[in-house]
Order: sequence, then C-alpha cells, then structure tokens
Amino acid sequence: MKKSIALLAVISVWTTSCIKNRNFDPPRSTCVSDIAVNATFAQVKNLYVDETIQILEDWVIEGYVISSDKAGNFFSVLHFQDDPLNPTDGFQIEIDLRDSHIFYPMGSKIFIKLKGLYLGKSREVFKLGGTFISFGNVSVGRLPAAVVGNHVFVSCDEIVEPRPILVTVDAIGDAVANTLVTVENVEFLEEELGLPFATEREETERNLTTCNDNQLIMLNSGFSDFQAQALPEGNGSVTGVLVKDRDDFQLIIRDLNDIDFSGKRCENLIDEFTSTLIFISELADPDNNSGARFVELYNADSQPLSLRGWALRRYTNANTEVSSSLDLSELTIAAGSTVVISPNAEEFEIVYGFKPDLGVRTNSPADSNGDDNLELVDPFGAVIDIFGVIGEDGSGTNHEFEDGRAVRNLNIMNGNPMYTFSEWTIYNDSGEAGTIDLPQNAPEDFGPGKRD
Repeated sequence: MKKSIALLAVISVWTTSCIKNRNFDPPRSTCVSDIAVNATFAQVKNLYVDETIQILEDWVIEGYVISSDKAGNFFSVLHFQDDPLNPTDGFQIEIDLRDSHIFYPMGSKIFIKLKGLYLGKSREVFKLGGTFISFGNVSVGRLPAAVVGNHVFVSCDEIVEPRPILVTVDAIGDAVANTLVTVENVEFLEEELGLPFATEREETERNLTTCNDNQLIMLNSGFSDFQAQALPEGNGSVTGVLVKDRDDFQLIIRDLNDIDFSGKRCENLIDEFTSTLIFISELADPDNNSGARFVELYNADSQPLSLRGWALRRYTNANTEVSSSLDLSELTIAAGSTVVISPNAEEFEIVYGFKPDLGVRTNSPADSNGDDNLELVDPFGAVIDIFGVIGEDGSGTNHEFEDGRAVRNLNIMNGNPMYTFSEWTIYNDSGEAGTIDLPQNAPEDFGPGKRD
C-alpha cells in the first residue's frame, strides 16, 4: 500500500471508458428511493476467483459511507459498510472524483449498481471500480468521474452517524476489516514523536503501540491537510477505517478529530513490579459443564495491584515446556479481592450470573481439564505461585482437580513457587492421593469472585 498515489494516476490506462477532457459534470446530487437491493457483500465477493473480473450480474448492494476525503487523507476511494451501527462486512469502490464527500457524505446510505463494474482483490482488500493495465496485468482502478453517477447513488434516507466498533490492538482480526473502528489504549511510538503525520506528497506509515508493545500501523497521506502537523503525545483512542495489507492491519483516519489522546503515556504509568501477595486462589473444572471453567487470582495486599507484565502459564499433562501462556497485563486486582479469568466468557456469564474479569480463548491456561500444571509469573520471569508439579501428569495425584475444583485454603496469604498440597483443598472424580472424591457441579459448588 506504499505505492505513490500520483504514480498510480500516471501509469493507469482506463478500459471502462475514454475521457478526452476533465470538464465533466459531477455526479447527480439528487437522492433516490426507488432502487431495489438484491445482493449482499458476501455474494459479490464470492464472484472473485484469483483474478479481476467484470461483474455481469444485474445486482445492487447498499452500504453506509465511512470514509471522507474532506481532509485529504482518503483519495479517490469510498469505503462503505453494510450497517452504520453493527457492521459485519465492508467494501471499497475506487472513483476518480475529487471532493467526493460533497456528493457522498459520511454516514449517508448509498446504492451501488454493480453491472459493468470490475471486482478485484489487492493485498487482501476487495475493490470495486474501473480497470487499469500495468505491466500487462489488469487490476481494479478508479471509476471515471463521468460514469460514477451511473453506478453510485445516494439514498433519500436520513444520514446516520456511523458508530465505530470498539477494539483493542491485540483483538483486531478479519471480522472488523474494512469497517469503522475505534482502537483504544494506544499512543505513537516514542521514537516517532515530533515527526509529521506524513512526508510531504508521500504515503507514510506511522506506528501506534499499546503499553504491552502491541503495534498497529496508521497510514497517512502526504497530501492531507494535516500532513505537516506533528504526531501528538499522550495516550487514548483513534478512530478510522481498518484496512488490511497482506497480513498487516492498517488504520486510516478521516481527520485529526479522530484522535483523542487525553490520557498519560505508558511510560508515565506505574512501572512493572513483583509481589508475593498475588496468588492462585481457585481452579475450576465443573463436572457438568466444561464451558464454566475458570481460574481465580487473589490479592492479599492492602492496596490495588496491577498485573502489568504478569503471565499465567500452563503445562499440559506431563509437559516440561510451556503449552500456553496468558498475558495478564490488562488486569488490576483490588485490595483483598479477586479477578476471575474464563476461557468462555459468554457461558461463564450464563452459568454464574456475571461477567468474568477477563475472557480469553479456549485451550488457554484458564481452560485446564484438571490434570495440568499452572504457574503465575511476575514481569521479571520469577515464578510467584504454582499449582501442580511440572513434568507430572496430574491424573491420580494430589494435584488432580478433574471434574472438580482446587481451592486455596483461607489461611494461605502468599504465593508459593513450590507446590504444597497442604495449602489446597482439592475435589475430583477419583479421590486419590488424599484428594476428595466428590465431583463438583456449576454453579452450586463454585464461588468465583469471592474467597470462601
């Protein structure tokens, strides 16, 4: 996506029509209400098979405009999604039309008549438009302005302000590609502070980062109104259209109002620290519902403690190498309180009646079937607490909680890097090695979120 916009205009050879002068009429500004929609985004994308094609079907799709070229950061393209509030898919159409925001305002509903347009895919992005030929290859390019009004129509429906999808950098995926998103808890890399948003007349990448060093590219135009302005300090949220360049996601803002950096930068926050007052207080593998599993951590300190840089590690069965690891950085444990981590947040809420503090993936350290070993590790790599014996499958031992639970005894107020059976009360389906042969059912036999 780093090719020069100006270069693209020079090498493009249009095949959809020939325009001998550029004093053409702009698209019709009147709205329409009598166009029938008969196709979905998915149906259109399914037409594409490895090469650019011309759409012959007499199809019409509708969408809501989420981009704007008013500030010059978008050029000759309209991004639109299938719903203004709860989108499931997005698209873009290339148009050779300046000031398109005048004719297709952000939030307006538009209809796209597809017959005669070209459909292609470039760097994992689906595009509609005209065509150009470069080095013998046919690709989707800008639809000439003279014919834009024959394909793109504005609905008479009232403009609806699109509501961005709230995401974090580590949760970004294909499901929100080509839609309007707000990325929370980010800032520009320290080494980029003071640089302009873009090099003049060049498409430029700048890097957003989280406090955990997860990064996301921001793509800026060297022709934008804010090109020369310095990147802002602070930390906060950025709203923009999320696009994909091969395996990398990129965010394109509409103007500087899309940036809200009113918070303090990461380096001004509490530094990473260690404490033996944080430990594992309950492990759950309900006999009646594997989806209700969880891990509970407890803070025995008299003040809140951040888990920035902490991790929970799982050694499956008799493995001596880490099978999965979970970053706990987004959690803070209140004084004398707990946090609960679930591998199935929806099921957890249905079963226990409240949301877990952290919802994670299945097969994570929070999703043990009762014969695995777990470590709680501080930001410096030291094991603060442990359950089980690394290298020993828990089945039939004094650290098996299959179909049951392992509860830390109330007199224990510190983590222990050496597994000590006497610190635990353990229920399972076998009762071997001094444990209790009494499978546990959710929710009645469990107490997530409270130490009792």
